[in-house]
Order: sequence, then structure tokens, then C-alpha cells
Amino acid sequence: MKSVCHKLAPKFIMTLLICLLACHSFVEAQVSKKEKNALIALFENTKGESWVHGWDLNTDVASWHGVRVQNNKVVGVDLFRNNLSGSLPQQIGDLKHLEELNLAFNNLKGELPKSIGKLRKLQLLKIEMNQINGPIPTEIGHMGSLEKFIAFNNFFSGEIPESIGSLSNLQELNLSSNDLVGQIPNGIGALVKLERLGLFQNRLNGAIPKQLGNLGQLKELVLANNDLGGAIPREFGQLANLEVLQIQNNNIFSFDNILHLNTTKLLVLDYDREKADSRFKEFEIDKTRMADTKFEDENID
Repeated sequence: MKSVCHKLAPKFIMTLLICLLACHSFVEAQVSKKEKNALIALFENTKGESWVHGWDLNTDVASWHGVRVQNNKVVGVDLFRNNLSGSLPQQIGDLKHLEELNLAFNNLKGELPKSIGKLRKLQLLKIEMNQINGPIPTEIGHMGSLEKFIAFNNFFSGEIPESIGSLSNLQELNLSSNDLVGQIPNGIGALVKLERLGLFQNRLNGAIPKQLGNLGQLKELVLANNDLGGAIPREFGQLANLEVLQIQNNNIFSFDNILHLNTTKLLVLDYDREKADSRFKEFEIDKTRMADTKFEDENID
């Protein structure tokens, strides 16, 4: 009996190993080839061999740094401050189950691919502190699940697309410190869930849209350092939750409607005081949040 068991043991072990290898291959294969190829394209386009935390492309996708797999689908990519350079590939749009994409604080250049609009499940898009240029693609308006779009300190040019007003779930939009021109789209006033809007230091012009008064959940509104003109809209008085308002260094000629703001809520009010009526001297509010409204990032060490 002992002899029989001894003979069967190697066969049993071999069978077990084959089963384990088969199971491993089965699990790895659950991430679709299209999604894996999209990640490989991201790795190759952004000089993955020079990343701080690289990927071993011969291992399971779920083991790759910053990649989150759930139910055999890639739902998260977090490569924050990982020394990515080069440009984003068009294949980024093939990650159709992606919910979070954080590529902030890298050295990315080139344009944001139009295929980004295919990420209909994406809730968080963080690409701040890169060197991405060109226009913001109009396809961004197809990303109906997007809650946060943070892209400050890049080189985006052209106008803010009207389609951005279709992002009905957006809570935070920060396009500060780019090279955007033209008027603020009226459609932004349709983003009723918006809590933070940052357009600091661009070349935006024209009047501030009265539609911004529809943003009843808005807590931070940063429009400073542009070429905006006209008067502060009377509708700003509807911004019942506003805590931060920065509109200094523009060409605004009338600040009368600041009086309609609920100043008991305001923590920061910064405007061109030398151009304003002496009635506004009563607003003795600290000017301390400029850096915070531009550079907030929970991942900064």
C-alpha cells in the first residue's frame, strides 16, 4: 500500500500544479485583452521603463502598481507622481470600466485624447501639474458619471467646451493656470451639483455669466487673474453656500452686487478693492486661501 501511494504522489503533485497554473491563467485572462492592451499602450507611450514604480508586463494585471481590478475589470489607475512622460495614447478610451484615473504630478505632454470621452463610468479624472496642451476635447461632455475633473497647471488652450455643461454629476471643476480663452460657457450654470469651480489665471474674457447664480451648492468660486469684465451678476446673491470668492485682477467695473452675497457664510472674499465703492470696506475678510484653492491634492506628501 505504501508503495502504491509513493508511486501516486508524483502524479498527484503534477496534476495539482497543472490545476494551479490553469487557475492562475484563468484568473489573469478575465481582464479583457483590450483593457490589458490599453494599459500596455499607456506604459509604452509614457516611458514606463523610467517610472518610479514600473510594471512587469509578464505578471497579472492586478499586480501592477496603481491598477485596481474589480470583478475582472480595470476600474482604477492611480499613477500619481510616478514620473510619466510622453503623451496619453488613444487606447485610454478602451478602459471602459474605469471609475478613477489619477495621472497628476507627472510630465505628460501632448493633447488629451478625444477617446477620453468613451470613459462613461469615470468619476474622477485628475491630470493636474502636467504639461498637457491643446484644446479640452468636446467629447469630455460624454462622461456623464464624472464627479471631479481637476486639470490645473497644464497648457490647455482654446475655449472651455460648451459640452462641459452636460456633466450633470460634476462636483469639482478646476481648470486654473492654463491658457484658456473666450467666455465662460453659460452651460456651467447647469451643473447644479458643483461645489468648487476654479478658473484662476487663464485668459478668459467677457462678462461673468449670470447662470453661475444657479449653482446653489457652490462653496468655492475662483475667477481671479483673467480678463473678465462687466459687473458682478446680481444672481450671485443666490449662492447661499459660497465660502470662497476670488475675482481680483480682472476688468470688472461694478461690484455693487457683492452686497447681495450672504457674507455670514464667506470665509474668503478677494476682489479689486481699489476699484470698488467705499461701501465694501466693511468686508474685513481674510485673504488666505489662494494656494489651497489651486493646489489641493490628497496625495501630496
